[in-house]
This record gives sequence, C-alpha cells and structure tokens, in this order.
Amino acid sequence: MGGATEADRTVPWEGPGRGVTARSVVASILLPLEVPELAGRSLVRCCQLFGIAEGTARVAMSRMVAAGELEVAGPGRYRLSGRMLARHARQRAARHPALLSWSGAWLVVAGGRGSRLAQRTLGTALVEQRLFEVRPALWARPANLGGLEEAVGRVLQDHAEVGRQCLVWQGRLLGAGQDDRTLVARLVDLEAWAAEARALVVALQATLPDLEGGRPRALAACFEVAAAAVRHLTTDPLLPEALLPEDWPGPALRATYDAYEDAYRRLLVTYLRTVPVGDPPEGAGPGH
Repeated sequence: MGGATEADRTVPWEGPGRGVTARSVVASILLPLEVPELAGRSLVRCCQLFGIAEGTARVAMSRMVAAGELEVAGPGRYRLSGRMLARHARQRAARHPALLSWSGAWLVVAGGRGSRLAQRTLGTALVEQRLFEVRPALWARPANLGGLEEAVGRVLQDHAEVGRQCLVWQGRLLGAGQDDRTLVARLVDLEAWAAEARALVVALQATLPDLEGGRPRALAACFEVAAAAVRHLTTDPLLPEALLPEDWPGPALRATYDAYEDAYRRLLVTYLRTVPVGDPPEGAGPGH
C-alpha cells in the first residue's frame, strides 16, 4: 500500500446520492432479516420514514409481487422471492463467509463455446461466486471458500449452454515470475476496496449514537450508508490472509455492520410498535 498515511487511506464516505423509492425501501428493510418477511403494514410504516405515502408503498409492493420479487406469505404479509431471495442469500453469505485454510491451490474454470450473451451471463454468475476473470472465458480464485466447488457446479448447471463445456480444476501457479500476490494484484484493486471499506466503517459508526438513542429519524438517515456497506461486502474478494495487506478492513466492516444492524433492528421494532400508519415521525420526509 506504499506507505500511505491513515488520512490517505480513510476518506469520508459521501454516498451515491441516489433517490429513494418505495421499492428500494421495501427491499432494504427485508434483505437484512434472517427470515425476509414482514407484514404489509410494517413495510408501509417504513416507507413513511421517507415521506412515501401509503398508497405509493402498496402499489410498489403489488408491482414487486407481479415481478416475482415478493410473494404473499399469508394474510397481509410479504416475503422476498425470486431474484430478491437470491440476493438475500448472497448478502448473508457475504456478511458471514465460510473461509477455509488455504493450501495454495486455485480453483480454475475454463469456458466453452456459446453465444456472447451466454458467455457474459456465465461470467457474471461466476464473479458473484467471487471468481476473478483472468482473461476472456477463464476465471479463477484461491480455493479457500467453503462450498466453492458446489457453488460453481450449480452455476455451470444453470448456464448449461456454455457451462456443460467448461473445464474445472484446482492447481497451483508454476513458472518463473509467477506468484499468487502478483496475480491477485492484476485481478483486483485491493487498495480501492480497502479505502471504501474504511470510509464505510466510519460512516456506520456515526449512525450508532442516534440509533442507540432511540431517534426514529435515524432509521431513514442511515439508509444509504447501510445499503452501501452491504453492497461493498458482497464484493469483498475474500482472499486468504496470506494474500491480504496486514490492515485489511473486511473484518472491521463486518463487525461494525453487525453492531449497526443490532441497533437498527431494536429501534425499528420500537418504531413499528408505536407509530401508526399515516403518522410518520417528526423530521421524516423526502431525502431522509
């Protein structure tokens, strides 16, 4: 990391500045839950924190059901489904990864023939499993993730047009001038990931006083930084310790997010019990 100072490596997280929609609120409330299911009235109350009217929230939920992102889980209740449920699984795995001791081997996938779209779709699915694209139609990563071979097998089966022609094996780097750290440096920008992670740790820590102080407006104020933290964790390369910088912030970001989520969940439960539909808390509205 070239002797960068702490000020160089930790920059303020400024956020993406995107607009908040009813769909994004519903998804972001359900995605962190162990069982991603809530009553429709509770989801409406969450939308109120952002100044989103009850009618707008219910229309968004109906559209998500029609799109296969939600399903009715009982009278007046909704649960994630389809792509959203798969996203839920990826996010939970990113927060609590199953890391194995590393023998020095890499898992390698060599692609077969197929349409450009099929190749691209397969590549996206493999990257979601934390493989890196070494070159077109060749993906690899250190074999240090629990269930990696099974996950890759499912991806290849789900993308059979190309997947049935792929070759999968494990091996070590050989040859003069080839080493694991050099290859990792080619495949992923560890410094950029770490800088963003450190900024998100600081931003998440800043939300805790208001959450722990029981201020409902904090539920909306921390919406974007929390979503950004979860997205960032899903891109953690999850490399073996031997291939990471000494001060790698992945564990710190996970621990800080766990503390944030615990405080958020406690305040959310209190809010849903005490604030009726149609009566948002003081300070709630667009932009919060």
